[in-house]
Amino acid sequence: MSVTELETRIVKMQEWEQLAQDAAAEAEAIRDTIKAEMLARDTEELTAGRFIVRWRSVLTSRFNSSEFKKAMPDVYAAFTRQSQSRRFSVSA
Repeated sequence: MSVTELETRIVKMQEWEQLAQDAAAEAEAIRDTIKAEMLARDTEELTAGRFIVRWRSVLTSRFNSSEFKKAMPDVYAAFTRQSQSRRFSVSA
């Protein structure tokens, strides 16, 4: 592939990425208006035609690995492993 072809593909990729970001922002804005309506109605479940929308509080428990690492560094080290990945980036 020539340098010109690569440049063209990178520009096209960036255009698609921007379009995806714009679409995600629009979807989030719509989601926020639906949540606002649910707050106004003081409900966690809303029926809208063929759709049922739920927005509920969920309680989760998460493991605090950074605190565990501080409290028990030997045990933490015994149960960690390294992994390798590749990072793709484009800069101008």
